[in-house]
Amino acid sequence: MRSTALSTLLIAATGLATAQTAANSRPPVIDIHVHTFGGFPAATPMCPFNPQFLAADPRVKADQIGWAKQDCTDQLDAPKTPDEYMKEVLAEYERLNVTAVVMGDEKSVMKWKEAAPAGRIIPGTSFDSGFMAGKYTPVEAMRQAFTTGGFKVMGEVGLQYQGISPSDPAVDAYFALAEELDIPVGIHMGTGGSGRANISTPKFRGSMGNPLLLEEVLARHPKLRLWIMHAGYPMIDNLLTLLQANAYVYVDVAGLIWSYPLEEVHRYIQRIVEAGFEDRVMFGTDQMIWPKLMATSISVIEGATYLSPQQKRDILYNNAARFLRLGTAEKK
Repeated sequence: MRSTALSTLLIAATGLATAQTAANSRPPVIDIHVHTFGGFPAATPMCPFNPQFLAADPRVKADQIGWAKQDCTDQLDAPKTPDEYMKEVLAEYERLNVTAVVMGDEKSVMKWKEAAPAGRIIPGTSFDSGFMAGKYTPVEAMRQAFTTGGFKVMGEVGLQYQGISPSDPAVDAYFALAEELDIPVGIHMGTGGSGRANISTPKFRGSMGNPLLLEEVLARHPKLRLWIMHAGYPMIDNLLTLLQANAYVYVDVAGLIWSYPLEEVHRYIQRIVEAGFEDRVMFGTDQMIWPKLMATSISVIEGATYLSPQQKRDILYNNAARFLRLGTAEKK
């Protein structure tokens, strides 16, 4: 089953790679989840759709976050420097006609925006941009970033890496600011990589990725525009419960879309769509260090047999255009 699905995906990815290079030759895509950071200079290649997440022995030091080492024909390579990474990703955006929400510290995000053609980059930053360090930017500094600094999105909010609930009163002022300024918020929930708490982020708590933890912050801020990153994987039932109760909440499929077995990726997305929430699913990559990840991720949606052509276009573009208020989305 896996080999058949992967073969289908590779055919679709090959079609993307051979597409005409003119940006307008392809329908537009919005990637709502991109990072400026990378693992430089030790960036390593990656095989998408890892088939296994292996057990480990606490007596043996692990050198990676739970992914099985594997050989693959569709290996994604990583550039050696941040500048190379930026240039290669931006070139892919031009080739594939992608507009991206790029998130990180303010300086690096603006560097990307200045390097890209006008309108290609939507700048995002968070009060915990160095979210693994647990340090917060003052609220007034965040206000300045969104009112005069040119930033349009608050994200990625990574409270789960610190073991903190998004409804914790200690961070409520930031969500209040986003509601006041009508700034969309992207919050990490769910997947963080197999073995994350054992290897690199001891404060990470899977329980803090429960989408239902958002209920109180949404109740306090009823006009907050918020999306759940990684679609809260794997907590599908809790995710659907939250979406049913809160009509303003969207999800992205970033990270999930390439870091799990392909059949599992499709099962999760299909469950959300077939539950009736197709107009709240947004495309994303969680791009970190692999420029060709964009084509691979797009091909997952384009190759999904359970999605109609219109549903594919909605996920790849229309839903995010509506959520971000970018003007009129593609006509149905």
